Amino acid sequence: MILDAAARLPRWSFPVIFAALGCLSAAGLQPLGLWFVTLIALGAALALFAQARGPWQGAFWLWSFGTGYFVTGLRWILEPFQVEADIFGWMAPFALALMAAGLALFWGAAGWSAIRFGAGRRGIWLVLTLCLAEFARAYLFTGFPWAGLAQIWVDTPISGALSVAGPHGVALLTLLASFGIAALAGRDWRGAALGAGAALLLAGLAVRLAPVPADANTARPVIRIVQPNAPQHEKFDPDKWRDFFWRQVEATEAAGDPDLIVWPETAIPMLLNNAHEALDIVAGAAGGTDVVLGIQRMDPQKRFYNALIVVAADGTVSDIYNKHHLVPFGEYMPFPALFRNLGIRGLAERADGGYSAGPGPRMITASGLRALPLICYEAVFPQYGRAAEGRPDLLLQITNDAWFGTYAGPQQHLAQARMRAIEQGLPLVRSANTGISAMIGPTGQVLASLPLGTHGFVDAPLPAPLPPTFYARTGDWVAFFVLMAGFFLVNAAPGLARKGKSH
Repeated sequence: MILDAAARLPRWSFPVIFAALGCLSAAGLQPLGLWFVTLIALGAALALFAQARGPWQGAFWLWSFGTGYFVTGLRWILEPFQVEADIFGWMAPFALALMAAGLALFWGAAGWSAIRFGAGRRGIWLVLTLCLAEFARAYLFTGFPWAGLAQIWVDTPISGALSVAGPHGVALLTLLASFGIAALAGRDWRGAALGAGAALLLAGLAVRLAPVPADANTARPVIRIVQPNAPQHEKFDPDKWRDFFWRQVEATEAAGDPDLIVWPETAIPMLLNNAHEALDIVAGAAGGTDVVLGIQRMDPQKRFYNALIVVAADGTVSDIYNKHHLVPFGEYMPFPALFRNLGIRGLAERADGGYSAGPGPRMITASGLRALPLICYEAVFPQYGRAAEGRPDLLLQITNDAWFGTYAGPQQHLAQARMRAIEQGLPLVRSANTGISAMIGPTGQVLASLPLGTHGFVDAPLPAPLPPTFYARTGDWVAFFVLMAGFFLVNAAPGLARKGKSH
């Protein structure tokens, strides 16, 4: 009945409907977290896709859906352009529109492929090609997996499935569950059973990871997480940066006996090369405790890096990590000479062409703990949680979420940090300039935190890590293999998803 009514709609209305469904599907992302809205909106799109009359029409409809999803889910992208609004403000709407439209091309390609190759099985083909599109979005052109479909489950028990299936496996099961909704609309009971089976499997994988209570053992190391709350437009202001620096110093020397102190990204607004006096002050305030903090540095070749350092008791730097996955058009400009001639520079860069990338993921040692650093944007990429040799005691994220505004952006960034903890079965310590700073347990629960827009610190015991998860041992390869097997099975067994045009 629903599909019969849809068939009578004018053709011009379908791109509008798909764009609206895409906007609705973003309601599953933070801060709303309405995962059921995402499932229903995806299901409706999968059902209506049966009305597409050719590959290019299918591509346009799915591109419209993706554009709606990304415009709504990534609206925080407007925020960085408001820091220096007189210079960059005009770019904001164009940046959001172009990014959303560009990312949606992956989904448009999925729509084209589903009709071109799916024949009478286009519904299940669309599920598989959408999952493949999300793989491509996560890895191609430096990758941008933000707002992946698995993110809708972070605030639910289903998030435990990330420890087994990873984000792409969970995304595949999510799409299959929505496929079941579409199949119900078309009275395809076999497809509905497939969707129900995927939902049950998703729940079954989740129960493998029962919540672990906060470790009450006082012998666990205590981490002090510092949050200065420096607004981005004031962070490097010559008249104000010292106020934020001393906030961090006061938090560092406050009463208590932490084993490690963590400051956020670019916590000291100067080059490491010129920060000897500042580091002596930090070390003195810490009273013999190691301090991890973010700072910019320049090497002898005059290349700039966004770095994380460990400040030892004597004020020297005992370990250093250079951020390796930089933000395009933020921390560096592709084709810098071209954009420089156009008068366009990156939002956060220091020099022509921006920062240089570090050599890659590596562990550092601070206060005897082995930590895997993730500077800001690097926590978006699940593969980096297992990229270094050996297994760390914790994941360590320092970030400056002032760039992401005060609403959706910081909450989505925190959600992805929680996903990394679940995937690896490791605690994650997160120091964010303006919030949300947090101690995250190995099953993703927030054990202690500082809210957005406040300054202060929190002392929290570091939970013990869990044994390596299945995802920590295998990464994305298993999900990719299952996806390829799905393509093979659907192609080899035409009856597996019959009535493809009914959903």
